[in-house]
Amino acid sequence: MRTSLEKAPAVNVQTAWGCLTANLAVPGSGSMMAHRRISGIVQGTLAITGMALSAIFTVRFFAWYAANRLRLEESALEDPVGALLEYWQAIRWAIVGICLFGIGWLWALLTSLRVLRNARRAEVAGKPAPPKLC
Repeated sequence: MRTSLEKAPAVNVQTAWGCLTANLAVPGSGSMMAHRRISGIVQGTLAITGMALSAIFTVRFFAWYAANRLRLEESALEDPVGALLEYWQAIRWAIVGICLFGIGWLWALLTSLRVLRNARRAEVAGKPAPPKLC
């Protein structure tokens, strides 16, 4: 069993590309494939939570908008700042969800790029130097 202070096992370049692709599709999955389990779990949790928040509150926003559309159009002419505040109150949690998903996705992308960089360095370090030509 690996402790938190030990370095994660190295992966080859082909596996690192697979981890990158998996992280782009499902944040956190590629990180776990690359033996970065804790960060992969947190990335996946952020992405799933963000996706759920954005889906639920976007549906609620559209229902709210459909019920208040006429009133908002009239009040926007009289008090545009008040109308914007009402829109903000209705959509803010959907935006929070989008931001959470984005944070998880970007973290997963950065982790994948670091895994790929480490795999390339390990591959170069493992190859013998080419012979010198006089």
